[in-house]
Amino acid sequence: MTGTVVGPSAVTFAVLLPALLVAHQVGDHWAQTDHQAVAKGRRDRSGRMACVGHVASYTVVTAGTVAVLWWLLGLPVTPVGFVAGQAISAVTHYWADRRFTLSWLARVAGKGAFARLGGPLGGGYILDQSWHQLWLLVAALVTAVA
Repeated sequence: MTGTVVGPSAVTFAVLLPALLVAHQVGDHWAQTDHQAVAKGRRDRSGRMACVGHVASYTVVTAGTVAVLWWLLGLPVTPVGFVAGQAISAVTHYWADRRFTLSWLARVAGKGAFARLGGPLGGGYILDQSWHQLWLLVAALVTAVA
């Protein structure tokens, strides 16, 4: 398709997706405290609060990344797109990081045995990270087009 012009939403998406994937690694691994990592899956108030704390620091990293790129590169992001993308990322991250929720989905999807392979950093970790990456793709797309 000679002469096709890529629209501003496509460019914004192309910038934000890899940036969110990098921010995810920082927020999910460096910004998360040891306590949050250990406690966020507990089925009690302390687990919920640990997960809320983790998602809050994680969202500071992802929102900060998007905001800096929005400003520095002059991306055509709207406030609604910014908030919607961050909300999608935060809510889906919290849901998965409660652990029993994603374990349930893995069992329902026929991935229960895979989720248990290799202990906590084996199949379950891979399913967790791929879940987050899927929703970061959605968040980047919503941010770019809303």
